[in-house]
Amino acid sequence: MKKNSFVEGTIIATLAIVFTKILGMLYVIPFYAIIGDQGSSLYSYAYNIYLIFLNISSAGIPVAMSKIVSEYESKGMQEAKVRSFKLGILIVSIISIICFLVLMFFSENIAKLIVGDMTGGNSLADITLVIFVVSFAVLIIPFLSVAKGYLQGHKFIKPTSISQMLEQIIRILVILFGSYFVIKILNKSISIGVAVAVSGAFVGGLVAILYLLKKIINNKKELSLGIKLKKDNISNKEILKKICLYAIPFIIINLTVNIYNTVDMSLIIRTLSSIGFSGASAEYIAGVITTWGYKLNMIVTAVATGLTVSLIPNMVSAFTLKQYERVNNIFNKALQIILFVSIPAAFGLSFLSVPVWNVFYGINEFGPSVFKISIITAIFSNIYLVSIQACQSLNKYKTVYAAVIVGFFTNALLDVPLMLLCNKINIPAYYGASFATIIGFTIAICIVFYNIKKIERVSYKDTGKTLLKILFSLLIMLVVLYLLNLVLPFHTTTKILSVVDIVIYAVVGAAVYLLMTYKLGIIEKLFGKKIINKVLKVITLGKYKQKEHNNDSKEN
Repeated sequence: MKKNSFVEGTIIATLAIVFTKILGMLYVIPFYAIIGDQGSSLYSYAYNIYLIFLNISSAGIPVAMSKIVSEYESKGMQEAKVRSFKLGILIVSIISIICFLVLMFFSENIAKLIVGDMTGGNSLADITLVIFVVSFAVLIIPFLSVAKGYLQGHKFIKPTSISQMLEQIIRILVILFGSYFVIKILNKSISIGVAVAVSGAFVGGLVAILYLLKKIINNKKELSLGIKLKKDNISNKEILKKICLYAIPFIIINLTVNIYNTVDMSLIIRTLSSIGFSGASAEYIAGVITTWGYKLNMIVTAVATGLTVSLIPNMVSAFTLKQYERVNNIFNKALQIILFVSIPAAFGLSFLSVPVWNVFYGINEFGPSVFKISIITAIFSNIYLVSIQACQSLNKYKTVYAAVIVGFFTNALLDVPLMLLCNKINIPAYYGASFATIIGFTIAICIVFYNIKKIERVSYKDTGKTLLKILFSLLIMLVVLYLLNLVLPFHTTTKILSVVDIVIYAVVGAAVYLLMTYKLGIIEKLFGKKIINKVLKVITLGKYKQKEHNNDSKEN
């Protein structure tokens, strides 16, 4: 295996995550056609319960493991690093077995808790069945998390990204072919078909962990495994404390996000209903902001998720060795990459809100209008995520908690006032909810930026200059797209025509933006000539590449 630099790791992880997110969106279309409304509700029951227990058994473990491994690797403490890996496995083993047993033996009780005395929908027996089946996935996925964290801590990003794609591909194959075979070929009940579908989480996780185990076994020496090491002066208690210390912030963040989504939906529905929206419209708008629009936002937020995979081990390594100049370079490069990708992607999707919404969800009075603004929140969400991850890498936990809590309460407190204000000044009231989210993220980001800046040599001047160039390129892109729209207006009669619109506008917009940022030197500055040459070689089938210069910037 080859260690990946920060930029290489970012690109590899981001491409893998974008790939899995796109698959995760597309498979829903045929799967929904196979299982129908009732089957989709049954699948949601099982999968939501699975996610809750998965968060309990593995939340924060990959990041904690990555950070600890990177820290001990930088200090040359090989034995402590390996012991951390083994202790991580022990922790998830205990928690996973407990969660599995709870899900398996109390599946009927959990089903009753979900539906209560509801009648007319899925039966209690059907819900119990799918919860029982999905419980087996809780046994395997947490081990996958520990293995990923250990490899990422060594800056081996490629194998973990491949395992993620393998997991998603196998899971979707089981979901689609399994449910189709059971329901359409064997003519069995929808509940059995859904039970087979939810087993895809276990099968996909098993294939992914077997792949990673093979990589780990084949590279034992590089990973300090299977060899006798001198014991480091670090106790198991201290290592366990570090694992908990590094994992807990992620648990808090995940919990805060889940709570906020629930609170946000309730506030939006109540406020919109109070100013004249029908109950159905209020529910739909809240669903767009918190669920359906969020699924499309994942296209943009995938960039931040991929970036943090590479960010954490590099930041930890530099900070541990007190290389503050490198800390500054890595963090600023992470911010610049986020801005470079997120800003045109979010504004491009906002511009294409009508055809994009039509392709995924069909024509609707509110959908495109709500999505047009809610997608912009993905830019701030990305900066927030990367900033929080960087803060944790630098052991600034008080700052993390302050940013998360202040951002959450700001968002919640401004929801209602901003919706009422927008309604009063004749702006769609639901825009207020997105504005509240943006303000909440911005305040949290400012708290993080201020505290990170206290570290020696951390400056945001270069990022500010890059942002101005990106915004100028974005402006040119949007002007070109607006002019194109005058000649080629959007088609909403069929989904196929909307797809054609999206492709044409995306190609033109991307070409203009990339040309502008290339001419302004942003692409070369962020990614270096080496990576540009690799891309050009692929695009031109090996016929063209940039000339190398001695003054090329070094990758961090």
